[in-house]
Amino acid sequence: MPIITESLNSTLVAVYQSGSTPTGSPVTRQKSLNYVRSDASEEALYDVARALFSLSLHPLLEVLQRKNFRLIEE
Repeated sequence: MPIITESLNSTLVAVYQSGSTPTGSPVTRQKSLNYVRSDASEEALYDVARALFSLSLHPLLEVLQRKNFRLIEE
């Protein structure tokens, strides 16, 4: 039984530093943008995250993309 995948939407996740603990370790948080088009390029998503966080006081640490797929039995 072969399985095929159908690309659905994805989520752009920006991990940023919101402060530090009393010992100096970074405190990280994340913001997600849901329902990102599945055909959006990785470069475009990275550029969007960088542009959004250039307006913020918090430094951007990491940009993640989570993709959703539908598994269909052929």
